[in-house]
Amino acid sequence: MDQSNRYARLDLDETDLIAGGKHVLCAYIMRPKAGYGYLETAAHFAAESSTGTNVEVSTTDDFTRGVDALVYEIDPANEIMKIAYPVALFDRNIIDGRAMLCSFLTLTIGNNQGMGDVEYAKMHDFYVPPAYLRLFDGPSMNIADMWRVLGRSVTDGGMVVGTIIKPKLGLRPQPFADACYEFWLGGDFIKNDEPQGNQVFAPLKETMRLVSDAMKRAQDETGEAKLFSANITADDHYEMVARGEFILETFGENADHVAFLVDGYVTGPAAITTARRQFPQQFLHYHRAGHGAVTSPQSMRGYTAFVLSKMSRLQGASGIHTGTMGYGKMEGEASDKIMAYMLTEESAPGPFYHQDWYGMKPTTPIISGGMNALRLPGFFDNLGHSNIIQTSGGGAFGHADGGTAGAKSLRQAHDAWKSGVDLVTYAKEHRELARAFASFQKDADQFYPGWREALGEVLAAE
Repeated sequence: MDQSNRYARLDLDETDLIAGGKHVLCAYIMRPKAGYGYLETAAHFAAESSTGTNVEVSTTDDFTRGVDALVYEIDPANEIMKIAYPVALFDRNIIDGRAMLCSFLTLTIGNNQGMGDVEYAKMHDFYVPPAYLRLFDGPSMNIADMWRVLGRSVTDGGMVVGTIIKPKLGLRPQPFADACYEFWLGGDFIKNDEPQGNQVFAPLKETMRLVSDAMKRAQDETGEAKLFSANITADDHYEMVARGEFILETFGENADHVAFLVDGYVTGPAAITTARRQFPQQFLHYHRAGHGAVTSPQSMRGYTAFVLSKMSRLQGASGIHTGTMGYGKMEGEASDKIMAYMLTEESAPGPFYHQDWYGMKPTTPIISGGMNALRLPGFFDNLGHSNIIQTSGGGAFGHADGGTAGAKSLRQAHDAWKSGVDLVTYAKEHRELARAFASFQKDADQFYPGWREALGEVLAAE
């Protein structure tokens, strides 16, 4: 049934919709299946996203017509479809009237993803008006709070040098804590990888006690604060809270040195909101494991990584993994830096919409996936700053001299970039960085041709 008379209003102006402040706007790349018209399919999509059914029903009244989602712009040649969703459509909490991200997703990426007349439809951007934006939690903590613990400037504290304990599945408790101690002698921040939690070979309680001790010893030896991101991901709200409370009790006086990692894509908005509300004084580390199932360019349904990141700021993530923008092993491009800007800036452009955040705290980009000291300067050049959390697994423990030297090489690469000094030149006076060239020779040959001759004497010296 053609529903375009009701669910399409191509006379609506986007500027007026934004000025009115009563609609969430969503931009999709959509293709109808063969034999279906573009506007007809778009209207069906909007209907299924809001008040529509496949037949006329007797319960439709003037009120329900007033909260229809409306197609307000189409560009069939470029497969662009834009829909305005009245804010009144979205569910609210009964306890405090706050907004729910799950309701946003239920409507905008819900049953419409399985419609028979849609070949594919993927959300590429959305806009949230001020009155609705303020109903989301937003972050309670971010990188400024980490800088405060580390004793740095809270406005331009620079890269937090981090790692992930490998192998990915984790280690037994004592080897895990030993690896933490080794890295902390040169670096700042360690995170659980996403499979690590309470495995039978590494009980969480035993592991956390040993990691807490390793943190104390590393802080005593270096005179510097250290940070740890502990995985509290679980299916059950009570399990997450139990993990978090045990970890805070175990770390004791170092509780403010602890972040909580939650696998936000696989567990969904409920797990992120549980951590955000139960532990507002902890940095909420949004790990996005599994997101590529819908965000990858190869996937034509769902939403993009940009949309995922923007939603994470609404939910209250302190930091979220944003990939390496083409500088590491994960999928991504240099243009992905608009994702980082949308997370960190007060006002930022997206692929389709400009978003003002009206004082909502920024979310910190967390960079991981195939990075090492040699790749960092190019990444920083592309991004334009270094105020990120960076977690190198192989880039730290793949260093020829081990995790401590690997951590120091990462810090030295950041210091070189901040000082405006060429990495090869800086490495002549910083052995750990020089040894990173020998450790990651493929990258060294690609990015720094001639490094062998320039660093030959340094690498030969004992």
